[in-house]
Amino acid sequence: MLAAEGSEAPQRVPGLVTLGAEQVIEVANQYPDLVVIDARQRMDRLEGFIQGSVSLPDTETSCETLARYIPSLDHPVLFYCNGVHCGRSLVAARIALDCGYARIYWFRGGFEEWKRKGLPYLGHTER
Repeated sequence: MLAAEGSEAPQRVPGLVTLGAEQVIEVANQYPDLVVIDARQRMDRLEGFIQGSVSLPDTETSCETLARYIPSLDHPVLFYCNGVHCGRSLVAARIALDCGYARIYWFRGGFEEWKRKGLPYLGHTER
């Protein structure tokens, strides 16, 4: 379920490791083969996206689609979306949890936090 307008995603979710932007970098350095899934709608990527991320909107996330990108149930995977008011990454991460994935990271602050902290990203920033 998406976060209701004006509401924030929970701070923590059982079964998921919640990360901030700096921790995302640490985990990516620790696991160079980390799969990063952008759970936003594809049109959101026009504003930019984290380099190396795979576009898999939450509405298209299933055990079958996840298996196309994640080689095994114990492979590290990170989900993100637009930020704390976007629930798409949480929906996708919960689907992964239900599919049996065991090493799930959730970047709660998402692309908003990434940009706010001046971290590099790809994509267009102008319309």
